[in-house]
Amino acid sequence: MRVVSLTCSNTEILCALGLGHLLVGVDDHSDHPAEVVAQAVRVGPDLGIDVDAVAALRPDLVLASLTVPGHERIVAQLDAAQIPYLAPEPVRLTDVYRDLRQIGDALGARDAAERCVAEMEAAMPPVDRAGRRPRIAVEWWPKPVILAGRQSWIHDLIARAGGENAWDRDCKSAPAPDDAVAESPPDAVVISWCGVPAHRYRPDVVARRTGWQQFPALQHGRIWPITEAWLGRPGPRLVEGYRALATRIAAIPTLPEAG
Repeated sequence: MRVVSLTCSNTEILCALGLGHLLVGVDDHSDHPAEVVAQAVRVGPDLGIDVDAVAALRPDLVLASLTVPGHERIVAQLDAAQIPYLAPEPVRLTDVYRDLRQIGDALGARDAAERCVAEMEAAMPPVDRAGRRPRIAVEWWPKPVILAGRQSWIHDLIARAGGENAWDRDCKSAPAPDDAVAESPPDAVVISWCGVPAHRYRPDVVARRTGWQQFPALQHGRIWPITEAWLGRPGPRLVEGYRALATRIAAIPTLPEAG
């Protein structure tokens, strides 16, 4: 089998299933595991995939995605070129597990997929916590502020880690005006900016927002950079995101129950 992966999450899923040796091509952003992606041909960034270059690799399967806004155009090109593909569109954590199994099935690795799902579940036990659960806002972008909503694996990770999603809106993510965020002010803000290297995250950008100064997160200095590689990629490394959240949430003092 020859496989081309067009997103970081799919690359990491394939490797977690022990199938990294099948990769002949990857998108420009795939960076983990480094020793595996170094051996594959780069076929362009996720929104600028060179479909002709993909076809030239003669793949038996392409792993695309419908979670990346705009990537549907690439999927349409794969369709037009009659290149076999899977395009997962996970929303909640259970969908991530579903897609792991689907990819495993497509590549004859269902047992490995089941093991991976079981390992992820075991590594992310629900955390019980005394008092009110801290409200956590996960920020995908700073200007305009875009927060992860209820229809997201982030919502599930926060809950498992002992928190509550501060942006409990019925959406995957959405721009968050100051007055709307103030309805459920966050006790902590997680910076996980899309497409930005973690070393370039700037907590000061959040700390100086005029409309956020009254929020507990800013008053107590709880602005936490957590790499998007752990929170924004729907695959096995969400476990690392859960661990980072759980460790930080556990350090928040017990909060009084809402009156």
